[in-house]
Amino acid sequence: MIPTQRLPASLTPLDVALAALLDGVTPVALVELPLADALGCIAADMPPLQAQPPHDIAAGDGWALSARDLVGASSYSPLPLATPPVWAEAGDSLPEGCDCVLDSDSVDQAGPLVQVLSEAIPGQGVRRAGSDIAAGTAVVEAGRRVLPRDLLIARAAGVEKLSVRRPRLRLVNVPATGRSVTAQLIAESARKAGADVVCVEAAGRDAGSIAKALNAGAGCDLLLTTGGSGVGRTDATATALAQRGKLIAHGIALQPGRTSAVGRIGQTPVVALPGAPDQAFAAWWTLALPVLDRLSGRRPRKTFNLPLARKIASGVGIAEIVLLRREQGVWVTLAAGDLSLDAIARAEAWLVVSGGAEGFAAGAPVDAYMLRE
Repeated sequence: MIPTQRLPASLTPLDVALAALLDGVTPVALVELPLADALGCIAADMPPLQAQPPHDIAAGDGWALSARDLVGASSYSPLPLATPPVWAEAGDSLPEGCDCVLDSDSVDQAGPLVQVLSEAIPGQGVRRAGSDIAAGTAVVEAGRRVLPRDLLIARAAGVEKLSVRRPRLRLVNVPATGRSVTAQLIAESARKAGADVVCVEAAGRDAGSIAKALNAGAGCDLLLTTGGSGVGRTDATATALAQRGKLIAHGIALQPGRTSAVGRIGQTPVVALPGAPDQAFAAWWTLALPVLDRLSGRRPRKTFNLPLARKIASGVGIAEIVLLRREQGVWVTLAAGDLSLDAIARAEAWLVVSGGAEGFAAGAPVDAYMLRE
């Protein structure tokens, strides 16, 4: 008779499981990556930038002049110049003694003398030194995700590489009937969070095949599995984890996601995510992502506070995931505990109702984590 995995009589509280996972986890060593590769990673400390532009330059094409020499000039009283002005292209340094750039129509060259047809003020038509990037500015604040606009700053400053933290994440998918949409969801979510993701497929659903696939995760900073974490006759992920390392908890007081498991292989934290997308989604946000954030050195994720449109009721003893959407300045509940794929796709934010709480009253202000940065 095939042995089956069974959840313990009492589920491990979510905060206890997370604390065990985070114990001893520190940020990974920083690496320097080319700008395109650093996109999406979590920035580390970098030297401050020099001012850009480093000196005053022409903001557009025109004549470089000194504003104090143009006092009184107008189309009715043109001001003749003793010497022709210097033409400056956009981005050119201003000649010595010049502090403004006039457009071509403001200078008349038709007659024997060059005449100026308008006054100017110092700085007109000029991009001042440091106006794009102030001296001492950071390309990206340490602990923040590198965004496309940060690469704009880096390229403008002549920076070719960025210092980032990029944890190595290994994802082992335990095969099941149908497409592996859950593994793809988690892999894409991990890459968006700045991890270097490698995906492998276990040869089968038995403990030996899964344990062998777990061996391939040696050297990674975080190991995740998807599928096979339940209590069915063919679910063996928790057994394989216990064989390869240490099974800290199997069965988390989390809805959805209660068949999740956590453990360690050597010093590497391991999270076994259920195969169902909604359950894996819940365990990813509450267990796996906090570990990845710690490894990345990411700053604490910000929450958004709004009042609830209606009451959220929850049973005591189980932490419950709630999906939310903003409508007219309030949080509207899309799903609680039982998460449809449509609700996951439409949700803007999520929160956890603690296992020690019974929910939130209508109108109560609550903090929620945004799903869309």
